[in-house]
Amino acid sequence: MLGRRAAVALLAGSATLGVAADRAPDRPVVVTTLTLFAGTDEGLYRSRNWGLDWELLKHAGLAGLGAVHQVLPLGPRVYVGGAGGLYLSEDFGDTWKRALAGTTVLSVLASRYPNADPTLFAGTTEGLARSLDGGANFRAAGQRGSAIHRLDWPGPTLVMATSNGVVFSTDAAATYQDAGPGLPAGHVLAIVVSSFYAVDPVLFAAVEGQGLFRSPDGGRSWLPAGLEGQTVRDLVWLGPFLYAAGDEGVKRSEDLGRTWTALNEGLKGLAANQLLFPLAPAAGSEAFLATGAGVFHTPDGGLHWNGPTLKGKRVLCLGTFPPPIPVQGRKRR
Repeated sequence: MLGRRAAVALLAGSATLGVAADRAPDRPVVVTTLTLFAGTDEGLYRSRNWGLDWELLKHAGLAGLGAVHQVLPLGPRVYVGGAGGLYLSEDFGDTWKRALAGTTVLSVLASRYPNADPTLFAGTTEGLARSLDGGANFRAAGQRGSAIHRLDWPGPTLVMATSNGVVFSTDAAATYQDAGPGLPAGHVLAIVVSSFYAVDPVLFAAVEGQGLFRSPDGGRSWLPAGLEGQTVRDLVWLGPFLYAAGDEGVKRSEDLGRTWTALNEGLKGLAANQLLFPLAPAAGSEAFLATGAGVFHTPDGGLHWNGPTLKGKRVLCLGTFPPPIPVQGRKRR
């Protein structure tokens, strides 16, 4: 972390590196290139120096937020989904307002080009909600009675990890298709799709307590992909490597899930909730891990972990801007 600490000291003095807009004179500068968000059971934390120190955000607009399940920063605009609904900040976390109330929001997903297409999806414990104006207004979009744990939108297909399996929509949530045979019933807690999904529709799904499953054909058929009997909560591609974070820490596969290597040195046997490679693909080996006892950091792709910061906090999710770009080294055949 020494190199990162030196960068923190250097960049913190610059007022030209992504500073949050419309900042009040008495507020510290928010340098977005150094900022991390962490969602916990008790609310939302922000770090201005790359995870070294954290502050609990207590703005009045976050009243009722509760446990935080996802943070989605899109430049100055930040979305946070929690037990109290969906919350929105237009100034990188300095001020907030509630955009969707009355339901627990588990997942949030914007279009790949939010400036041109302001469509926003919110996955809740009661189904899917959709906004066509960046979160100003929401309408129910189906899947009533299903908890929507994760969302991905490789285009044109919308892929949802739900309490009733993996569900697909090719028309922006107007109609839906269920997964084909081979995927067992249960809560699907995580999904990850190929970077070349439109031409090579490979995806992995993590079923609670049952390990991973792989589909080579856009969900029409499924095969086991390892980690049998385990609960995986997050899946991340990094080049040719597939990472899985769950109850047994962090594991990595270099062969499409046929074999897995544990990467738990320094994690002290802790379960993991989310893995974030904030600088991918430019410097993808650095990562942060949300666990039940704080945030851990690795400089080398998970070979060694240090920490935690936010010690003793149950951290459910992490977020930063710009979001990492998942890149795979080859097609997933």
